[in-house]
Amino acid sequence: MSPPVCSCAEQVRKLTQQASVMRREIKNLRQQMDGAIRAHKKQLSSLQSMLTDCKHEGRLQSVIKRPSEINQLLEQGRIQTVPIGYISSCFAVKNGTPRQPTICSSSRASLKIEPSVFNNPEHSLVGLEQYSHIWIIFLFHKNGQMNYKAKVKPPRLNGQRVGVYSTRSPHRPNALGLTLAKLERITGDTLHLSGVDIIAGTPVLDIKPYIPDYDSPKTRRDDTNSEYRQTSPFTDPQMPQVMDLDEKPNISGTSSEPSSELRVCPTGPSGFSQSERSGSSDVTDVLAEVKNYVKQQQLFTESPEDKQTDSTECTSLSATSLISSSLKFGCEDYSTIAAWVRAPPVSNLDVRFTANAEKELKEFVPCDSTDSTRPKFQFLKGPEEAVAAIKGILSADPRSVYRRTRCQDRLFFFTLDTADITCWFGHGFAEVVRVKPMQS
Repeated sequence: MSPPVCSCAEQVRKLTQQASVMRREIKNLRQQMDGAIRAHKKQLSSLQSMLTDCKHEGRLQSVIKRPSEINQLLEQGRIQTVPIGYISSCFAVKNGTPRQPTICSSSRASLKIEPSVFNNPEHSLVGLEQYSHIWIIFLFHKNGQMNYKAKVKPPRLNGQRVGVYSTRSPHRPNALGLTLAKLERITGDTLHLSGVDIIAGTPVLDIKPYIPDYDSPKTRRDDTNSEYRQTSPFTDPQMPQVMDLDEKPNISGTSSEPSSELRVCPTGPSGFSQSERSGSSDVTDVLAEVKNYVKQQQLFTESPEDKQTDSTECTSLSATSLISSSLKFGCEDYSTIAAWVRAPPVSNLDVRFTANAEKELKEFVPCDSTDSTRPKFQFLKGPEEAVAAIKGILSADPRSVYRRTRCQDRLFFFTLDTADITCWFGHGFAEVVRVKPMQS
């Protein structure tokens, strides 16, 4: 009869594994507890600072109403914000909402100015219809907690840490957001927008018109080249020139009356193209940039050895030693961004639909349809816009870093307008498998 096999070593190994798992769990609990304690202390300090502003207990309202106290709080940067309105968007929840406005240009939303802010809210929008785009300043009201860190992990960096102020992370000391939206139209006290990346119910603190003359570095750069454009020998007098924004446009050719409206396409954060230019104007732009570099003596660097040679040899040496990166044209001449923004470690995905998903999506009718027997969009103008929106969202991979790298569940659910979308992710692609009306 064989002797019994001792299983002590196996049991010790299992207990060691369990102990290591317990240590990790305890460490995670300690980190969560430390974060909660820090958040609690910050909230307590905020409450204490608010209470110290009150000279006596129960006199908060009387203190706030004093103009001197209001000015003092304003100078200290401690103001009480009041939302001017709340967004109604085709994105109901955070899951699946694009992280940037240019990802989904077909998304739609509306903003109604609160009557509590102005007695006549529609009066505050007079003149805004002359602009094509607006800045929206809002609150990240769905952060879940007020914790924030100095370094964050942007999804596009796939887990790499960078400073919070070098990103557009919603988890910030002051949870303020800024986005650029296209203004479709204004009806009364309501703004109708497109190309948004904001979820429904978002509090809006302020809106401002987008003006490329002030907001686009390229436009400011072009103003310095206006002198050279006027005297450039390469400019064809028969070709239309770029109008100086300070000049009054002459429409009829003989009349000196200025135009009532000057439409300029934006060239700023959302990557929209500027007004169309002729081929000669493009050449003029390049020549103007070269002229500025020559003025700044950035084209050639003269060393002490070069001074001892003759002029022809100096020119030759300087030309061969010219570094290509020192001469920049286009966007590189007026602004720079982090390299990972344009070349992130996470590549775009191919988006495709199953035959069943395409059939289900075609059942939806536009928002202005009178057909009550079929599912109806609230914001989108039809299945074509929905397809474009879904492709824009999924191609940018809306998953978190954890779901992308560690989670084995490849299914992904999100809501677009009145449709619940089900898809799954494979290697380099995302496939939509089901589109159902959202359950009310």
